[in-house]
Amino acid sequence: MKITLSRCLLATAIAGLSISSVQAETTLRMAHFWPGPSGVNEDVLQAWADTVAEESDGDLTIQMFPAGTLAKPDSIYEAAANGIADIGATAQGYTAGRFPLSQIVELPGVASTATQGACVLQTLYDDGHLDSEYEDTRPLFMFTTGPGGIHTIDTDVQTPADLQGLRIRRPTAVAGEMLENMGASPVGMPAPDIYTSMQRGVIDGLSFPWEGLKGFRVNELVSYHTEVPFYTLIFVATMNQRAYEGLSPEQQAVIDNNSGMKWAEKAGEVFDRLDVEGKQEAVDAGHTIREIENPLQHPDWQEPLQTGIENYLTQLEERGLSQSREVYEAALAASESCGTQQG
Repeated sequence: MKITLSRCLLATAIAGLSISSVQAETTLRMAHFWPGPSGVNEDVLQAWADTVAEESDGDLTIQMFPAGTLAKPDSIYEAAANGIADIGATAQGYTAGRFPLSQIVELPGVASTATQGACVLQTLYDDGHLDSEYEDTRPLFMFTTGPGGIHTIDTDVQTPADLQGLRIRRPTAVAGEMLENMGASPVGMPAPDIYTSMQRGVIDGLSFPWEGLKGFRVNELVSYHTEVPFYTLIFVATMNQRAYEGLSPEQQAVIDNNSGMKWAEKAGEVFDRLDVEGKQEAVDAGHTIREIENPLQHPDWQEPLQTGIENYLTQLEERGLSQSREVYEAALAASESCGTQQG
């Protein structure tokens, strides 16, 4: 965080006049991994920054660092915690094992849209289920993608058997285990690395929501899509605690007014819109699209997905997180409530 004085304030100071009553402008550095031209950057994060600037009458300015320019995708949360960034927006799953309870929201069947997923995740945090995972920062709002499916360069995936031997990018370890249960060979990498990895033949396909295919230009490289909603990627926009405490009470009030469910739902609405646009892009390109409805009840897909859910909750219990099933049940309850709210 840096404090800058405008030219008029500087001139006033030079003239020896009092400036104690004039509020200095505060610039906060915000790091994230989405491309600058992406809808997520422009319509969620930059929109949030613009709102903060407007409501503070220009006293708060957010300097945006997209595409991992201030911190790499898997280091953004730590960058916000230790002050390299004042604010960071990232996927919790990029830091493996760091947010196990939060990642329960990634499990299949918890959310069917990004708006619902964001509501579920924010509700779990607001109700105190996830407090222990964010003690080193000040979360602003949480959000999710819509359900992620499977997209390949040249393989028409209709059943899990079609995934045998395919190297499929996975976003997190949770999604990776699901893919492994289906017979794929999961390869971990952040979203910004997908395009070049596919060009070089490192992976045969990927798990991604439709939004990501558009935002990271992946529709240019794949031809087959299987809509089997087996995970939801979760995100947090969070602030360095010292940076927050260094703000004036008026500035803190602006940040507080733009935190929580209001912006979680706004982010979800943007992701849902981008999902529609990403799928339409594939349709317009003449790609093959397979739809698997209700995969948790589908005879081909049910077993690997149900096994993945049970394995993940058991792993958390083995780590000493005895509340994991309670959080899972809370997520399902929030899913029903959030789905009802959407009407």
